[in-house]
Amino acid sequence: MPLFSIAASLPLILTTLAALWGGVWGVLALGTITVLVFTLDRVIAADGNPDPEAEFPAADAVLVGLGLGHFVVLALAIWAVAGGHDLSGTERALVALSAGLSMGQISHPVAHELIHRPARAKRWLGRLIYTSLLFGHHVSAHLRVHHVHVASPEDPSSARPGEGFYRYALRAWPGAFQAGLRAESRRHADRPLWRHPYLLYLGGAGALVSATALSLGAAGVAALFFIAGYAQVQILLSDYVQHYGLRRAQRQDGRLEPVGPQHSWNAPHVMSAAMTLNAPRHSDHHVTPQRPYPALQLDRATMPVLPQSLPVMAVLALVPPLWRRIMDPRAARWRKTSGGAAPDLAG
Repeated sequence: MPLFSIAASLPLILTTLAALWGGVWGVLALGTITVLVFTLDRVIAADGNPDPEAEFPAADAVLVGLGLGHFVVLALAIWAVAGGHDLSGTERALVALSAGLSMGQISHPVAHELIHRPARAKRWLGRLIYTSLLFGHHVSAHLRVHHVHVASPEDPSSARPGEGFYRYALRAWPGAFQAGLRAESRRHADRPLWRHPYLLYLGGAGALVSATALSLGAAGVAALFFIAGYAQVQILLSDYVQHYGLRRAQRQDGRLEPVGPQHSWNAPHVMSAAMTLNAPRHSDHHVTPQRPYPALQLDRATMPVLPQSLPVMAVLALVPPLWRRIMDPRAARWRKTSGGAAPDLAG
């Protein structure tokens, strides 16, 4: 647990210091979440598997602490980027970039874990984190659509074979919003309208934008949109990389096979996994979504493994021809092995 706590909290702490005092702190914040993590991933040997039945009583406390810290860091970053005090343009840019990366690569995994927790208060904290990133619908799309339909054409968040990231993002963002809305509307058909979670997502986002405009003006709203938008790109990249080109096979009765370890991409790298709360061990999360994140398993024999760490692959995804050259043969081999067809090639 100490490694998870340190790796996930350090970029948030450094971003806070950069927002308050600028200077070298901005360089350290951005460098930690990029260069330092990349370097440590390459020099630290891949970790083994913990006991899958082990209990981690401190795991949820780390989530709650990081989740509450998210709001402090976000508020300070918006204030600093909007010109809340005397930072140079370069210092504000460093704060904006490090905050966007931290929100997308740390706050996102924190919120993701929280919305899977059984305790109602923790689930609410996760919802509020996503809502503060103007991405609240991801909660419903993830729980009600993605986990049900992953690796199938019914899931907007599962990248199709041959689909470049930019085409995927333009399809997945509105597709997930609409699919989540349909799923929640079915669930809440006989409940009072005020309980519909999309009221929180949209109302909360609107309230945040309004409060930011009143307190920091147009500059504050622009800062919020940049940081939240950059974080959303990180979230979309994560979904894109972790399911690219994998498909569940159709059984003889017409139904899809159950979700298995072969339907998500994984990475064994230690530091980026610690920073993102084991998000790269994605197959085990889909198979056992209630397993605590420190106990997630990785089996190279049954789970697709990325050739580089998750953050590196996210960068490569921004260059679709290079991405396809690296990933298309690998995805095709796993579809052939697991029996998953690819009738929806994006070209």
